[in-house]
Amino acid sequence: MVLRVTIVAVGKLKERYLAEGIAEYSKRLRSYCQLNIVEVKDEPFRDGYSPAEQEAVKSKEAQRILKAIPERSYVIALDLRGEMKTSEEMAAVIDRLGVDGWHHLVFLIGGPLGIHPSVIDAAHMRLSFSLFTFPHQLMRLILLEQLYRWFTISRGESYHY
Repeated sequence: MVLRVTIVAVGKLKERYLAEGIAEYSKRLRSYCQLNIVEVKDEPFRDGYSPAEQEAVKSKEAQRILKAIPERSYVIALDLRGEMKTSEEMAAVIDRLGVDGWHHLVFLIGGPLGIHPSVIDAAHMRLSFSLFTFPHQLMRLILLEQLYRWFTISRGESYHY
């Protein structure tokens, strides 16, 4: 069975250079998985929103994210407060999930304000890529590159080394 990977991300990708990178890694990943990127509508906001207003924005985006999660999938939320793992450790996680019968992995990327707690609660795993904060649009490209790296590690291919 082919592993399916879905990335659910808030907002439309606008930057051409990111779109080109995403297209490149999407093409590379065809040999390893069936990839689907789902963009859910972002909620408009402006600087100066109160914490309550920011929470309302994240809540509305969370509803859209949660609706986009396919049934019977293993859900990984990208979250600053999540676990940090090496590329080798994540390759092993993906291998183990396959052995355990998970054939659909879903990665969730929040919007510019982050990810709502209800989305975190729906995830099986919280993953942090760094203590740094990355733009949510750039995170798509970083995730795709890492997915490619994890698959090449699993297969013992030379990309990682």
